[in-house]
Parts: sequence; C-alpha cells; structure tokens
Amino acid sequence: MRLTEHGHSQDEIEERLANPPGRGYLRDAVYGAIDGGVTTFAIVAGVAGAGLSPFVIVALGLANVLADGFSMAAGNYSGTKAERDQVHRLRSFEARHIAHNPEGERRELRAILAAKGLSGETLDSAVQQISANHDTWIDTMLEGEYGVGSADSHPIRAASVTFGAFLVAGMVPLTPFLLGIGDAFTLSIWLTLATFFCIGAVKSRWSLAAWWRSGLETLAIGGVAAGIAYAVGTLFNA
Repeated sequence: MRLTEHGHSQDEIEERLANPPGRGYLRDAVYGAIDGGVTTFAIVAGVAGAGLSPFVIVALGLANVLADGFSMAAGNYSGTKAERDQVHRLRSFEARHIAHNPEGERRELRAILAAKGLSGETLDSAVQQISANHDTWIDTMLEGEYGVGSADSHPIRAASVTFGAFLVAGMVPLTPFLLGIGDAFTLSIWLTLATFFCIGAVKSRWSLAAWWRSGLETLAIGGVAAGIAYAVGTLFNA
C-alpha cells in the first residue's frame, strides 16, 4: 500500500489545508488516454480489417484524434462546469437558509457534528465556533448534507488534460502508418496494447492495485474494444 507523503509541521499543515488540491486531474487524463487509444485503434483496426489503404487509415485516424478529442474535451468541460455550478448553487442555497433561518441551520449543523462523534460541551462549543464563521459554516453544511467538498474544479484545465491525453494516446496506433513502416498494422497492434498496459500501470500509482494488475485490466478493456472493431471491419472486406 502506497501512501502520499507530506510533512506534519504546523506550517505544512496550515499550507496544505489552505490550498486543497481538489479532485485533481487523474480521472481526466486516464479517461482521455484510454478513449484516445481505443477509439483511434478501433478506426485503424476497422479500416485495416476492411482492406482499405494506409492513406485512408491515416486520414480517418487523424480526423478522429482531432475531432473526437475535441468533442471529449468539450464534453468534459461542460460536465466539470456543471459540477462546479452545482456546488455554487448549493452554497447560495445554504447561505440563504442561514440568513433566513439561522437557528434551523444550527440544529442541522449540530446533527452533522453529532454524527461525527461530538457530544456534550464539545459539541456545543463546536457548533458555536463553526457557526460564527459564515464560510466555514457553509463548507461544513455542504460536506455534511451533500457530500460536497469546498475545493473548486477548473473546467478548462480538465478539458485541456483530457484533450492532451487523448491526442498523445490516440497518435500511437497511427504512428507506424505515418512513418510508412512495413507491416504497420501488426506494429500498431503491439504499440496500442503496450500503451493500454502502460496507462493502467501508471494509473496504479494512485490506487491500491498492483501495477501489473491495473495494467492487465486496462489492457483487457482496450483489447476487447479493438478486437470488436477489427471483427466488424472484416465483415466489409471485399
């Protein structure tokens, strides 16, 4: 089990809590990379299975990398922005409730803190101190009522990470055809499968799974998708 190391001096603790990292961009990178590799290789495999020329493979593959990559980035931007807008809406909702019914919100705050194990004078003091700070009060209500963190997401950054990962991984299946290498399709297969495995292996750094298990899992997902695409492509082979 790998743990994220960080210091525990008072200054380090205060700095870390004052600048929460949010959900990060791991999901965006893995999502973009896997989809980029899978969809581009699906096109390569389908077109190759249909017996079409390398020029057609490159043309369709590049079109997919740019168009589908941008589409995924736009979708991720919209989804991340919707999540951020939802948090802002909930903050406004809680602020309005605190302004119009502060005693009711204090009772809710007390229930949230009691569920965390506080009781007696400690609970009374915590309710009093948290409710004395407007922003902290709202943050606590968001986490307790809706399971929402206070760190803001960044839609443009999320979209950029997704597009970049899609572009990098999506170019892998096309590289042998762009370079005019003999038996480009066979090399494309091996490079793409290796990319799937590497994505999974790197992803394991942020999980409890062994690197080889995570790599094999991602390899299996990508391999099945590629195999289906190739099988469909062969149906149209004249």
